[in-house]
Amino acid sequence: MKEITQIVQEMISAHSCYQGLKDAGQAYLDSIGTDMEKQAAKKLIEVTEDSVQSIDEVLEFFQSERGKQVFGEETAANLTKQAKEVKAKDGKYCFCPACTAGVELLKRKAEIL
Repeated sequence: MKEITQIVQEMISAHSCYQGLKDAGQAYLDSIGTDMEKQAAKKLIEVTEDSVQSIDEVLEFFQSERGKQVFGEETAANLTKQAKEVKAKDGKYCFCPACTAGVELLKRKAEIL
């Protein structure tokens, strides 16, 4: 089983991780072993809960005009196809590396809180 620190590192290293989550993850890693660790862990879980996207949310974004602008038509179409495949297999969450690690972290949040 992966260590929590490894999951957090994977999450914040992902190209798809937004800056607020990167900051919360790094703050948690920096706080390990200090009296700030529990507070940083709480913040990390809060930000992760707000950041992990459902498959329906990302599917809607990939199909939107904004999604096409961000990713380009072809990439947005490929991401839409991939999201539909994930959803068809009962996937509940975004499949990007940051969300995948975030879901894993949330499943194990009791270990750090």
